Amino acid sequence: MKLFVGLDVSLVKTSICVISEYGKIIKEAEAESEPEVLARWLNELDGSIAAIGLEAGPLSQWLHRGLTAAGLDTVLMETRQVKGALKAMPIKTDRGDAEEIACLLHLGRFRPVHCKSVSAQETRAVLGARKTIQQNMIALEMSLRGLLRNFGIKVGAISRGRFEARIQELAEGNPMLETATAPMLRARATLRSELAALEKQVRQLAQNDPVCHRLMTMPGIGAVVALTFRAAVDDPTRFRSSKRVGLTPSRNQSGERDVSGGITKAGDVNLRRALRQAATVMMNRGRSTWLRTWGAQLAQRRGRKIAMVALARRIAVILHRIWIDNTTFQPGAAPNLA
Repeated sequence: MKLFVGLDVSLVKTSICVISEYGKIIKEAEAESEPEVLARWLNELDGSIAAIGLEAGPLSQWLHRGLTAAGLDTVLMETRQVKGALKAMPIKTDRGDAEEIACLLHLGRFRPVHCKSVSAQETRAVLGARKTIQQNMIALEMSLRGLLRNFGIKVGAISRGRFEARIQELAEGNPMLETATAPMLRARATLRSELAALEKQVRQLAQNDPVCHRLMTMPGIGAVVALTFRAAVDDPTRFRSSKRVGLTPSRNQSGERDVSGGITKAGDVNLRRALRQAATVMMNRGRSTWLRTWGAQLAQRRGRKIAMVALARRIAVILHRIWIDNTTFQPGAAPNLA
């Protein structure tokens, strides 16, 4: 008898629901969220496991790798689709979620998600650490500005290198303000130092990676964007067409109404953000290329906002072709995109 297993993963425990090929619940249980424990439990089942499904999440890729290594057919299920199905349930419990995941698996009503390689996850961890440090440094700067603004003291436009001296100058002579700003400035200086060291490591990672090195031949593509693209795509051969990479256009069709346009939130949010940043740099600071000319002409016809999104999408397509074809960006001629 074929069995379909749904796993609802949490930090400590995983709820398990096993249903038969006829949709009948065979067994329900809880086990530790550890690949070895889950694999041992699943191997003791009577019957042939057709598939094991779990919602994509923080622990899911780690568990997926462990269960796959144990010889179990495991699939990651697209989060948005699973959550949509779970919303229809009047009562939400981990046990019920596991049952619903097993039913979706049995019916085939799910979209599989690519399980990223360890190297891609490691790259994302470095980029995530960089972003966290950068955001906290910016948050400290904004807090310092707001703190002084309460006393009518305006910091004004100032470069990052002169920011600390400017704050010290404005707080000088007021012991309470000096007491309030000094520890925040020390924390900012530490974060700035760590960010600079991490930026150097990120640039080195991109330079040492042959794929990133080729991606950076395109104007506007720096180390962060190249590494973000490489980690998000991970395996370029999993896309049937380069046009499926990056930003996903939306479509709303019903009866005689068929509206295409806009960009959905499907896919990697960090990749979408990186592609928009690359498009902004290319349009404003990049050297003249056929791609920048195309973006400028589109901006004149359709407006700058639409042109920036279209340019970001086209950048993703070209980066994928560069990766697949093992080539570099050619500024003088548009490639044949497939």
